[in-house]
Amino acid sequence: MDQSGLTTDAAGHAYCSWRNAAPEYPHYHDHEWGVPVADDVLLYEKICLEGFQAGMAWITILRKRESFRQAFEGFDFRRVAQYGEADVERLMRNPGIVRNRAKIGSAINNARRACELVDETGSLAHWLWAFEPAEQERPAVVDIAYWTANPTSPASVRLSKALKKRGWTFVGPTTMYALMQAMGMVNDHLEGCVCRPRIEALRRTFKRP
Repeated sequence: MDQSGLTTDAAGHAYCSWRNAAPEYPHYHDHEWGVPVADDVLLYEKICLEGFQAGMAWITILRKRESFRQAFEGFDFRRVAQYGEADVERLMRNPGIVRNRAKIGSAINNARRACELVDETGSLAHWLWAFEPAEQERPAVVDIAYWTANPTSPASVRLSKALKKRGWTFVGPTTMYALMQAMGMVNDHLEGCVCRPRIEALRRTFKRP
């Protein structure tokens, strides 16, 4: 890695340096991180996993993702919304996920809030994408200095406040900025990363819900 925050592979292709931090990262970095998402169930999953990550390394969550999906029935939020105390205890006994009672309770609470939001507005995706930052809010250059200095953004603060007002939990501004990066609402692949122009092309053609 150089001071740009990039690393180069044997073929001379440059990538965000975190791509090489764990064996699971290359696929996630190249094919998921920053790709625009409009599917409500996948968006609920991303919100849950970002919430479970709070205070932990993302690689821990990524390695447990399949176990999370099994434990939460594919993150079908209408099913999770029906969970009761017996389900909380079942999840607390599951070694494949993060066994944190507050975070498990938050996932169930947020499933109920997701149901309310979809019933009211028709789509979780439509509601979330309304918080996409305007072009003038985005930096001219996404470099390592920007990454280091900006764990949140004005848009993530607005999104966090709006979700909290609706009763969602574990949706702080930093967590919501990570969600915005993951769901493609912003493209934070570094300048020079080979994935950045591909993600920009996907964002240009993506039909906002």
